[in-house]
Amino acid sequence: MDPLAPMERFLTTKELADLLRLKERKVYDMAAAGEVPCTRATGKLLFPRDAVDAWLAEHTETGSLAATSPRPSVVLGSHDPLLEWALRESRSELATYFDSSRDGLERYSAREGIATGLHLYSAESEDWNTPFVRSTLGNQPVVLVEWAKRQRGVIVASGNPHGILSIADLRGHTVVPRQASAGSQVLFEHLLAAAGLGSGDIILTAPALSEADAVLAVREGKADAAFGLGALAGPYQLEFAGLEQERFDLLIDRRSFFEPPLQALMSFARTKTFRDKAGDLTGYDISKLGKVHFNGH
Repeated sequence: MDPLAPMERFLTTKELADLLRLKERKVYDMAAAGEVPCTRATGKLLFPRDAVDAWLAEHTETGSLAATSPRPSVVLGSHDPLLEWALRESRSELATYFDSSRDGLERYSAREGIATGLHLYSAESEDWNTPFVRSTLGNQPVVLVEWAKRQRGVIVASGNPHGILSIADLRGHTVVPRQASAGSQVLFEHLLAAAGLGSGDIILTAPALSEADAVLAVREGKADAAFGLGALAGPYQLEFAGLEQERFDLLIDRRSFFEPPLQALMSFARTKTFRDKAGDLTGYDISKLGKVHFNGH
């Protein structure tokens, strides 16, 4: 089932099979036995979405979802300029609480939102986000959907007075880090180690709590460099040397995905207006937006 397909009132046999991760033959058998709510239209089996949601709630091993307080309509996790803009422009009516990838994952696990933005790099698997989601929420009804690939690197003052073009060039310079729970900090520490640098080889300022704060520290001369997004260098009249392409995903509650707020966001992401905006942001690649990287049980 395409997670970007418009919300429909009924599921087909194939869509329900994809949702339940079963073979279509099994779904036919369940319908014939009256084990799943269904109806027939011109001889074709259809499954009312609302009835299926209620049926899933009743048969969830971890307890009835109906007895659990609903998730608030909040998008958590790491901040992304394109996502923040799209949430507003799509009139999704979704609130935001952006802090960091790890904070978002923890808050999502505590049912404080319906989705969270992630860009966590796993050095062990050389993969983005999926290992963390699988180990934390792999048995829950979640879907991990790609939002964008973004260029990340060193952001320096106009004219690059210190000649910083790589991680190795940061030796002896003042760098503004992010908080430990930020996905960018996870990747930065990995790249520092790969370059043979330790925390004693660079001068660290107090951590910046957002991408914008990190870039602003460079703009104000409080740091020689930041490990930031290329999309934020231009607006602050700073220079950028791209080093890594990271994947920013949305971890979404599967049931909430089919509700109007998230459907409004995803529908807007298919428009020319959205594509044009992404094209204006340095280092953004949305060619795989909507690709499912993990589908929880």
